[in-house]
Amino acid sequence: MNNEKMTNEDMTYEKAISRLEEIVALLEKNEATLDESIKLYEEGTRLTLFCSERLAEAQQKITELTKE
Repeated sequence: MNNEKMTNEDMTYEKAISRLEEIVALLEKNEATLDESIKLYEEGTRLTLFCSERLAEAQQKITELTKE
């Protein structure tokens, strides 16, 4: 799965987490070139930000719902 080509509409929290797990596994194998590792790291950083934003949105919704 190459999530670099995915749009934000296609991306879900679950897909992002799954891709992050793939990236970690690839980096842990230590078989990627330096350039490939940097690209994977950049993709992982973007996915981490995406996941953090989704979690913050979910937390805000839960907070709003529990106030009602």
